[in-house]
Amino acid sequence: MKRLVDVLSLQELAIRLEQETAETVIKFALEQYPRLTLACSFGAEDVVLVDMLQTISPKTEIFYLDTNVHFAETYETRDRLSAHYGNEFVQVLPELTLEEQAEKFGEELWKWDPNACCRERKVKPLTNHLLGFDAWITGIRREQSPTRAHAKKIEWDAIFGLWKLNPLADWTNEDVWAYIHSHHIPYNALHDQGYPSIGCMHCTRQVAAGEDARAGRWSGFEKTECGLHRK
Repeated sequence: MKRLVDVLSLQELAIRLEQETAETVIKFALEQYPRLTLACSFGAEDVVLVDMLQTISPKTEIFYLDTNVHFAETYETRDRLSAHYGNEFVQVLPELTLEEQAEKFGEELWKWDPNACCRERKVKPLTNHLLGFDAWITGIRREQSPTRAHAKKIEWDAIFGLWKLNPLADWTNEDVWAYIHSHHIPYNALHDQGYPSIGCMHCTRQVAAGEDARAGRWSGFEKTECGLHRK
């Protein structure tokens, strides 16, 4: 039997998967794409996906982009998840150390050109890592921001040249936390301290009541994405 990705158009696949559960989307991805990986930032959505994948296919690779400037709580979440599931997360590092980046671009690049910093510490490492895969899974949800409002459960990622699965695209914030609590999943302690969206420590602040969930990312800049999920 031909793989569905060969016989159905992208639009047909998106329509088909829209009605499916997150777990079914993950199972579909595992069946259709021999080389599959999950990108994990150790945020709320991603720990949900880690739990699902560990149940469905515990040997599937899960990687994280280690920018070297994550919060201590993020690294602690990584370690707690690793101990909880008995797995190891693949560390993907930038080509440049922080010292080398400062020498090349100037000190504290994130303060005056966050796009360049994200390019060096996230986009380039991700581009190189995804070369070895047919598809990747992300924790994107439509509710997160206007830039993600039209995300499909399956998309062709023209930026990185592979398929992209967003199993939680139609989930609400309440859905995410209900799953975390009901499955007793370790999660980032910063979520309980006013950080709904957590990135690098220099570019993430607490969010006040009534603010958009991603208002704490790159505050003061006209920037809402790190460049990993561009259209």
